[in-house]
Amino acid sequence: MNERTITLTDIDPNDFFGSYNSTIEQLKNHFPKIKLVARGAKLKIYGELTLLDEFENRIEQLIKYFNRYNKLDENSIERILTSNGKEDKTIAVMNAKNILLHGVNGRLIKPQTDNQRKMVTLMQKNDMLFAVGPAGTGKTYTAVALAVKALKEKEVRKIILTRPAVESGENLGFLPGDLKEKLDPYMQPLYDALRDMIPHEKLESHLEKGIIQIAPLAFMRGRTLDNAFVILDEAQNTTHNQMKMFLTRMGKSAKFIINGDPGQIDLPRKQVSGLKESLLALKNVDGIAQVYLDDNDIVRHKLVKRIISAYKSIETD
Repeated sequence: MNERTITLTDIDPNDFFGSYNSTIEQLKNHFPKIKLVARGAKLKIYGELTLLDEFENRIEQLIKYFNRYNKLDENSIERILTSNGKEDKTIAVMNAKNILLHGVNGRLIKPQTDNQRKMVTLMQKNDMLFAVGPAGTGKTYTAVALAVKALKEKEVRKIILTRPAVESGENLGFLPGDLKEKLDPYMQPLYDALRDMIPHEKLESHLEKGIIQIAPLAFMRGRTLDNAFVILDEAQNTTHNQMKMFLTRMGKSAKFIINGDPGQIDLPRKQVSGLKESLLALKNVDGIAQVYLDDNDIVRHKLVKRIISAYKSIETD
C-alpha cells in the first residue's frame, strides 16, 4: 500500500481538522478507499496512487481556502471536495466589494467609512500615504489590514510596524523585563489588529521568522526596507530627525503608511512634530498621498465621538 505524509505549515491543526476531527470525517466519507491518520500537524494517507494524487489536490485546495478565509466549515469543505475544476471557483471570487481580507474565524475586514475607503484607494495608486486624524478613526486598523492583504497576496515579503516609544524617551533600559516585554506596551495596538487578522499560530510563526517585525522607531536607523509594507504609527510623536530618518529608509518595492494624530502630541512643548513638518514639505510630491480623517470616521464606542467634540470645545475656548 502506498503511503504519503502531508504536513500543515503555519496552521493550527485543531482549527484545520475541526472539533472532534470533523474535517477528517468528511475527508473519510469522500475518500472511503483511503486510510487517514492525523497526528498533530501531520496527516498520513494510505491507498492507490491515483487516489492519493486526487486527495493531495483537494487538501491543497482546502489549505488555500483556509489561508484566505481563516476558517473551514462543512459546506465549504463539501463544495471543494465535490467541485469538478482544479480549484473551486468560489475561492477566486473573494474580492467582494470593500472586503480587504478575511480575518480570524472568517471575520470580514473592510473599511467602515468614506475616508477609510479613501485610504485603500490611495494606497493602490501611491507608494506612501499619510493618514491623519483623531483617535478611534481606524487609521491603524485599516493600515494593518492593507499590510496583511499585501503580504497574503505576495505583493511584499514582510510587514514592519513601528512607532516612537516617546513615553520613555526611546530609552527603555529602566523598564523591567527583556526587550520584547519592554516594547510590548507601546506596540499593543498593532498586536491587537494583527490578532484580528492572522490566526495565532501563523502570527507567532511570522513574528519568529521576521516576516512580521514590530519594533520602536529608533531600531529603523541604518536599515533599507525593501519588499516591505511599513507602517509608522503615532507619527505625531516623531522629531524632525526621526521622521526624516524613517522616510529615507524606503527601499525597492516598498509601501509606507504614516499614521498620526496632531491633537495628541507627547513631545516636549518646544519640540516641533516631525509629522506636521512632513505633511507640509511633502504635500505636492508625486507618489505620496495624504488623507485626513475626522470625527465622522470614528468607529469606536459612540461616546468617543462625543468626548472628542467636548474636548475640542474646551481647547478652542
